[in-house]
Amino acid sequence: MERLGAWLAGHNLPGAHELSEAAIAAGLAALALALGWLAGRHIGTRIAAAWAEHVNGNAAHFSLRVCAIIRWGTAAILLATVAASWPWTPLAALALGLIEGFAVAMLAVGVLRGLNLPRWAAWTLAALAFTAILSNAIGGFAVIEATLDRVGIQVGQRRLSLLSGLTVGITVLLLFAGVRLVNRVLTHSIGSARGFDATQKLLVQKLAAIAVVVLAFFIGVDLLEIDLTAFAVFSGAFGLAIGFGLQKTIGNLIAGIILLMDRSIKPGDVIVVGDSFGWVNKIGVRAVSVITRDGKEHLIPNENLMTQEVENWSYTDRNVRVRIPVTVAYDCDLKLAQELMLRAAAESPRVLNNPKTNVWLMAFGEKGVEHEILAWISDPESGVGNVRSDVLNRLWLLFKEHGIHIPYPVRDVRVTQWPGAPDGQSSIS
Repeated sequence: MERLGAWLAGHNLPGAHELSEAAIAAGLAALALALGWLAGRHIGTRIAAAWAEHVNGNAAHFSLRVCAIIRWGTAAILLATVAASWPWTPLAALALGLIEGFAVAMLAVGVLRGLNLPRWAAWTLAALAFTAILSNAIGGFAVIEATLDRVGIQVGQRRLSLLSGLTVGITVLLLFAGVRLVNRVLTHSIGSARGFDATQKLLVQKLAAIAVVVLAFFIGVDLLEIDLTAFAVFSGAFGLAIGFGLQKTIGNLIAGIILLMDRSIKPGDVIVVGDSFGWVNKIGVRAVSVITRDGKEHLIPNENLMTQEVENWSYTDRNVRVRIPVTVAYDCDLKLAQELMLRAAAESPRVLNNPKTNVWLMAFGEKGVEHEILAWISDPESGVGNVRSDVLNRLWLLFKEHGIHIPYPVRDVRVTQWPGAPDGQSSIS
């Protein structure tokens, strides 16, 4: 036994006091994880339900994300409190650091994935957060920082090392996540504002997004201590290259902002551009999305809408007049036929009562009396051809019911002489 005790003492194994303190720390860590799980199950579910009710209605996936964020966030806060409340021994501090680092890493994954960051970026930042928490728990990040800083090269007056590269990567990812978060908050806040219409909201959202990106750029330059004067030599050539390479992109961006400012084209408008007919789904940075009645989505560059002729059916008024040609026979009752045309249009569900429908006699044609039904609708994005078809189907039944005939071509063929018949004999059929 004496030899065993001497051997154990020579290997500097933890004593009973250190093991006991480590067991207490592990128990408190387990309690923190349990409380975090309860918070995620109850508080997270309520937050997700409130969010779905007031912000968006699709919360099936979002509910799981919120519960995970609340669970790991609560556990991380409790573990940090436990770690800071007592001067733990190295073994207990290591146990707390491992569990706290894991909780913070899972919290980072939940938040970053909720902001639609790529999976690799979220897990990279989570691993860095775990390393930082664990290093702080076992004595600080100075050792790892010094090791990373030793591996590098000197470029002019600036040293490029693994530490600087890691710092740049983390800063860029954090700024990217911050931009996504701020844009989401601003989009929701502007979208719920009551003092703007849909076009003004979209314009403010785009300008705010541009301002956030510019602000994030200057914040990144300041955090990374980048000297912009170092790029003065390349600014002329770089600006020229950008001017030629991004000429169309910048032109489309400015054209989109102008379209939103003068409100000539708004989301929801029904427009015709060349052969494209449909309703405007959204106005993007580069192009306008137009969805046709066939379900096809046409992406039309913003510049085309500024330079080409565009028919906007709902620019000042959403009411659109539909022209439906109808021809009746000469021997029918014209007054009755015109009344039936008005009745067929009035019975169509999409035809408006005000402005009222009119029937015009257009011409006395070769086949019959030509009319035109002028009906008004207020939802051109739902199509025009289906309204015309519905009115004509109703009119067909009304004409058959009241004996109104629709003329069709009749040809008389005159045979001057049958082949082989004696001269002077002819027949007409």
